[in-house]
Amino acid sequence: MSGELIAILDDEVMIRASLGNALEDAGFRSVSFSSAVEFETNVARLRPQLCVIDLGLPDRNGLALLSTVAHQLGIPVIIISGRASPRDKINGLELGADDYLVKPFDIDELIARIKAVLRRARQAPSAQFKSADINGWHVDFDSLTIKRGQEIRSLSLSEAEILQIFLRAPGRLLSREQIQSSLGLQDADAYDRAIDVRISRLRTKFESDRENPIVKTVYGGGYIFVAAAVAPPGDDRAGQREGAPATRA
Repeated sequence: MSGELIAILDDEVMIRASLGNALEDAGFRSVSFSSAVEFETNVARLRPQLCVIDLGLPDRNGLALLSTVAHQLGIPVIIISGRASPRDKINGLELGADDYLVKPFDIDELIARIKAVLRRARQAPSAQFKSADINGWHVDFDSLTIKRGQEIRSLSLSEAEILQIFLRAPGRLLSREQIQSSLGLQDADAYDRAIDVRISRLRTKFESDRENPIVKTVYGGGYIFVAAAVAPPGDDRAGQREGAPATRA
């Protein structure tokens, strides 16, 4: 039994009850909220391992919560929503959600997706780099933060995963399809644009520009990680499948 805490935000009492029972049967703990205000008041204190967020809330659009949950707190998010259009799904993924499931959905499928996202989150620090220095910023993958002097910025889980992929393949051209495959993402139509946006966010957070880039775009080809990246001595957690490891100190 994992005992990981899953936060559920949905204004429909039946969904909260059904999902809570299914999570308990699967070995998780759960906490439920019916409003955005109640959720925001408690999520930082509770620090759940994952949040399931409905977009159609009575007091706020669920998309507005992604900045706090995914980027400031670094908590993985799965959106559940009755909004089924590709544009709605893409918007959610672009804003930092790790997955998107349209209502009505199968509870077993949602549980499977929760397990998949949590598995990625658990594997990220131990199977790959724990830290690195990039363009003057120190990256800590355990806390999902980057730091330079007294300034600290947060990474979302999805941003950290893409950064790990680049660190394993410095100087190599990676297509969107390769990045999607490394992340275990299957819905190419939705995730193409989301990957572009997450890479753009990485550039902004590392204050990358044309004179000092971390990632170069090859139009029609993909992306190349071009920053000088240094991992701590003895850090052997970089995988070899994507290419050579980042430069060691």
